[in-house]
Amino acid sequence: MAERRRAGRLVVPTQQAPADKALLERSAIEELSHHADPWRVLRILSEFVEGFDALNEVGPAVTVFGSARAKPTDPYYIAGRSLGAALANRGFAVITGGGPGIMEAVNRGCHEAGGLSVGCNIELPHEQALNPYVDLGVEFRYFFVRKNMFVKYARGFVIFPGGFGTLDELFESLTLAQTGKIEHFPIVLFGSEYWKGLLDWMNETVLASGAINPEDLKLMTLTDDPDEAAEMATRPLPVEIEDEREPTGQPKADAR
Repeated sequence: MAERRRAGRLVVPTQQAPADKALLERSAIEELSHHADPWRVLRILSEFVEGFDALNEVGPAVTVFGSARAKPTDPYYIAGRSLGAALANRGFAVITGGGPGIMEAVNRGCHEAGGLSVGCNIELPHEQALNPYVDLGVEFRYFFVRKNMFVKYARGFVIFPGGFGTLDELFESLTLAQTGKIEHFPIVLFGSEYWKGLLDWMNETVLASGAINPEDLKLMTLTDDPDEAAEMATRPLPVEIEDEREPTGQPKADAR
């Protein structure tokens, strides 16, 4: 099995390129466009169907992003665990990328508090296994399919400190909110010290140059408190949520 890796619901040889890479490589597209691409479209469609089918009954949820490199002793890991519990106690599921670090912390806190802990994993060159605190795990081949799930099944985002992937999700969510694709969708930044430099640059450079409007900066809120982050991310929508899950606050039997 060391020579094979997960690819969605399949196990494939490690020498086979990840699906995203095969889709985006120009040489592969030019060579196989008349033969492989129609079938690739069907595989992408099937991945959307599998994702929709798996997550359709999740109920109200909050998606949380953050670094995969945070250790259990990291203050942000500890805060992520507290956030997961706070969301579970409010009757919300949590959705993460399913990996280690902040993702594991949030899944862990939610799982231990009796909530529904969801992980949307992704095929990577170096396999990223689902963390052990995921109650419902779904594996994806394509980043853009996975991103759709993060937005479609969430009532809001909480974004912890992280690297390129986290920044990508932050700016994609801001773009969707700015353009009205997602309305009344809380975007909460956790960690004022971490985000200060970016927010200063957006104010002093991006806003000052006229590239965005002052109202665009109001799309984000900032906090250092897990309970406040949970409150911000679950503020009522303009319409009632009829299927809201009752908060249990009861730990799972295997919680430690």
